[in-house]
Amino acid sequence: MTKAAGKTKKVYTCSSCGGTASKWSGQCPDCGAWNTLEETVQVQPSKAGGARFAGYSGDAHRARVQPLSAVQPEAETKTGTGIGELDRVLGGGLVQGSVVLIGGDPGIGKSTLLIQTLGHLSARRPVLYVSGEESPEQISLRAQRLGIQGDDLRLLAETQVEQVLATAARERPAILVIDSVQTMYTELLQSAPGSVAQVRETAAQLVRFAKQTGTAIFLVGHVTKEGALAGPRVLEHMVDTVLYFEGEAGSHIRLIRAIKNRFGAVNELGVFAMTDRGLREVSNPSAIFLSRHAEDVPGSIVLVTREGSRPLLVEVQALVDESHLANPRRVTLGLEQNRLAMLLAVLHRHGGIAMFDQDVFVNVVGGVRITETAADLTVLLAVLSSFRNQPLPVDLAAFGEVGLAGEIRPVPSGQERLKEAAKHGFRRAIVPRANVPKGGVKGLEIIPVERLSEALSAL
Repeated sequence: MTKAAGKTKKVYTCSSCGGTASKWSGQCPDCGAWNTLEETVQVQPSKAGGARFAGYSGDAHRARVQPLSAVQPEAETKTGTGIGELDRVLGGGLVQGSVVLIGGDPGIGKSTLLIQTLGHLSARRPVLYVSGEESPEQISLRAQRLGIQGDDLRLLAETQVEQVLATAARERPAILVIDSVQTMYTELLQSAPGSVAQVRETAAQLVRFAKQTGTAIFLVGHVTKEGALAGPRVLEHMVDTVLYFEGEAGSHIRLIRAIKNRFGAVNELGVFAMTDRGLREVSNPSAIFLSRHAEDVPGSIVLVTREGSRPLLVEVQALVDESHLANPRRVTLGLEQNRLAMLLAVLHRHGGIAMFDQDVFVNVVGGVRITETAADLTVLLAVLSSFRNQPLPVDLAAFGEVGLAGEIRPVPSGQERLKEAAKHGFRRAIVPRANVPKGGVKGLEIIPVERLSEALSAL
């Protein structure tokens, strides 16, 4: 259990200006904003120093000023989780004392993934799974379904964070899972679990525990209906890594995307397949997202995108149909809708092809969300193919950014993208001229383009 370093008192802090008040009111007395006062805990430090946890010698030491050159960073030792795709998004494994926040829709597989992870780690490290939503019996049933023995996997059903930390101090786990942070509460506050104040204070205590004891912590976070992590935005700032669990409804494919990572690259993507035996790694995701057609079909082309440190092949489909509306529809799935409208304007201005009376629908197969601009050229080629009802070759891939002046701009890691396309049997690729490697790529005919008109002529 935590021992406060000094006296604590409840204050109400304005989320707009940061001002404090001793009691709640509808309007902030400092800035005049309405309904912005939130309950928080203010700790008055004593002479003894910071907080400590029973069973650990993690006392806060007095800070001192020193030159940067005198600080010798310690080598980060990363522990593999036993799941390669999870290690990829974590940056190689778990770092001692790190805090990882995993968010995702209900039922997408967050608890399943963490149970499988602890099942691998429990044979090598002491682990503790704290559940505030499920009973130990429910967790045991899931573990049996996943084929996890669980002899060394310790369980605790508790929602009070002080009791959780006291138990963790006795058990001394190397990896601690909190499922979920929205169900935890602290006795220092009177607000309900899941409120902004409770989530912020419980997360702060867990992060402090991780840093002082060296325990790696997984926090499961709920998401709102908009898909963002529930609770205060400061929750994402406090943790070391933020992972989002994604997946289309009705699809067995699950994606884990790293949004923030202090120990590795961001925007890394881990791909899993949900089975009756839990989540299974997909080591070659391009083979899943590519659906080769038996014959050439209009409006379909393959994009060589890049997620984190590896190239990925996905199919981009477009459907152009005559519109009977005053404002034709522009619908995208997996791409930014405003960018499609901009690309259609470029196609009209620099390609001479107008679609002001056509509905345009663009979809990325497999539920992948493309955020990079390398998809511009691929989208335009798919749209043009559907508009003219002319199929593109099945062995053709493309990538490149399209500028407002009609130029085709290069994208990062062009050579790695071309090698990935050649590895999957593609024979032709339309790419920006600046991305063409000097020695070429064996078995791949590279068509370099500098202007949009050149790309249209190459078809």
